[in-house]
Amino acid sequence: MKSPGRLVLSWLITAVALVAAAYLVPGISVRGNDGLVAVLIMAGILGLVNVLVKPFLSVLSCGLIVLTLGLFLIVINALSLWLASWIAQNWFNVGFVVDGFWPAIWGSIIVSIVSFFLSMVLIKGPMKARGS
Repeated sequence: MKSPGRLVLSWLITAVALVAAAYLVPGISVRGNDGLVAVLIMAGILGLVNVLVKPFLSVLSCGLIVLTLGLFLIVINALSLWLASWIAQNWFNVGFVVDGFWPAIWGSIIVSIVSFFLSMVLIKGPMKARGS
């Protein structure tokens, strides 16, 4: 289990990655007056979707994942991002909008890349220096 500090840092890394996706991908936008709150809530929702729904989708599509040598995971990540956006808009009235499948695909790629590099620098890098 992650320590509370690492959990908060992971949440903030996801929020930064979502901001990058909203900035870089046409079709992903943050609407409303308080964009920071929208992004932070969306990061929390995306984390919950990744913990609760993504494993179920991965098991159901195991054959496709193997057949495509893992590339179908991009589709699963896109569906997770799209679902998290739908939940944010419809359940929490938060203005983080993913306007379709292709913006979800590109957004999930951006979120994955930014999260990976920030995690390497902020989480894994300092831990190696401390001997953990």
